[in-house]
Amino acid sequence: MERDAEWETCLPVADCSWKQIAEPVMRLYTEATDGSTIEDKEATLLWCYEDADPDFGSCQAKELLDHLESVLANEPVTVKSGQNTVEVKPQGVSKGLVAKRLLSAMQDWGITPDFVLCIGDDRSDEDMFEVISSATAGPSIATGAEVFACTVGKKPSKAKYYLDDTVEIVRLMQGLASVSDQILSALF
Repeated sequence: MERDAEWETCLPVADCSWKQIAEPVMRLYTEATDGSTIEDKEATLLWCYEDADPDFGSCQAKELLDHLESVLANEPVTVKSGQNTVEVKPQGVSKGLVAKRLLSAMQDWGITPDFVLCIGDDRSDEDMFEVISSATAGPSIATGAEVFACTVGKKPSKAKYYLDDTVEIVRLMQGLASVSDQILSALF
C-alpha cells in the first residue's frame, strides 16, 4: 500500500437517499440554533451544536432527535445523540466494524501491527475501543503488541487510557513522530 494512495472505503457505499429527508430537517434546526452546523460525511449526517448556547442547544438536540426518528422511521438508519451532536447513519455501520475490517484486511495483506493507537471522544467510539482491546487475544495483532485505546476527557469508557483534550492529542502525536524519527535515524 502506497503512502499517497487514494482512500478506500472499507464498506460498500450505502444507500444515502435518506439524507434527502434528514438534511432539510437538520437545516431547520440549524437556522433556529445559533452556533450549530451540519456536517455531511460520506455515510453520515451530523448536527453539531458545540458552539451554541448549551441549554438551548441541548433542548434543540432532543427535539431534533425525536423529529428525525419520526421522519426516518421507515429508513434503514439509526439516529443517535452524542457529545453536542445528533447523528444519522446507516444501520450496521460503526467504528468498531471498520476497525475489525481494517485489522482483518491488514492480516490478509500479511501485516501484523505491533503498535495500535486508537483515540476517540464520544460514545460512538466505544465499540472501536472494544474491538481494538479484544484483538490482542487474536491473530490480527502481534503477540506482545503495544495497544492503546484512549478516550478524550476523563469519563467512563472501554478505553484504558485518556487524554484531557486535543492539545494533549497533538502533543502525543508530535512525541510519537519525534521518537519514530530518532529510531529511523539510528537504523539508517
